[in-house]
Amino acid sequence: MLVRIVTAAAVAALSTAGLALAGPALLLDAAESKVLYAEDPDNQWHPASLTKIMTAYVTFGAIKDGMLTLETIIACSPLASSQGPTKIGLTVGTTMTVEAALQALIMESANDVAVMLAEAVAGSHAVFVEQMNATAARLGMTRTIFANANGLPAREQVTTARDLGTLAMAVVHDYPQYARLWSMQEARVGKRQFRTHNGLLVKYAGADGMKTGFICDSGFNVVASATRDGRKLIAVVLGERTKIERSVRAANLLEHGFQTHGWKALFPAQTLDTLPMAENAMGPVTIRERVISWVCGTARQPSAKGSREKGRTLATAPVRDAPWPPW
Repeated sequence: MLVRIVTAAAVAALSTAGLALAGPALLLDAAESKVLYAEDPDNQWHPASLTKIMTAYVTFGAIKDGMLTLETIIACSPLASSQGPTKIGLTVGTTMTVEAALQALIMESANDVAVMLAEAVAGSHAVFVEQMNATAARLGMTRTIFANANGLPAREQVTTARDLGTLAMAVVHDYPQYARLWSMQEARVGKRQFRTHNGLLVKYAGADGMKTGFICDSGFNVVASATRDGRKLIAVVLGERTKIERSVRAANLLEHGFQTHGWKALFPAQTLDTLPMAENAMGPVTIRERVISWVCGTARQPSAKGSREKGRTLATAPVRDAPWPPW
């Protein structure tokens, strides 16, 4: 399990960075929305590609309403093609099914595909963003604002750990039929092979979703779910310096939840709805000076040989879900 493999790395990271530098975090019991752990849950953060959880959620709603199906063919527009990496790199006019697009959205974190889905659902990217914000308001995501469908840098695009927990709960409860999309480790679409960016899915026992995200200003983020003995937990981790530290913190939160759930059940617990809003909740900050990534100019760009999965190191690991250029 990941929690055992990288515990030493976690200790080293914490001793270097200091606990005071940890970003917001949240741990939930998905069955009852119980809050098992919360750290600065109402501080605003740039969501990066965690935005795509909402993009998928709104798309699921459009399918439910009969506006499209998983087999509907959607096309790449000039706007979609113009999006920055990470993307598939489709040319204008290229088509794919909605199901293939959702796979690319979740596993490859494809920014061009996010816009393709937005335009297919709402007719235009701008209208889709309005739908995202209306959905956020309906779900009670009170400190979230969306400016685009893919999470590419936008200063006004913000969320919180609490709001992301709310969204993750909605995904789990409202659309359980799409659980397989969040848990897929790899898929082939046409000639392209996609592999998940979520290291927990391959290294943590019981992990079954959801999505990672990264931009230089917000660091490495993840919403992660795991199920053991019929109990599903959801962890939200924001603002880690590296992919490894992101996975370590999420794994440790999940492990804490599974190990302590029995005795914690003996005491009253707050839910997302009853957890008091922090009176001193902060606005978004930038942590780009602490992030370790060649994309952000804080680590060397990996060589072709060094970028292979087997040979990756903390200092040279390429950031596959990072938008370019950073801001």
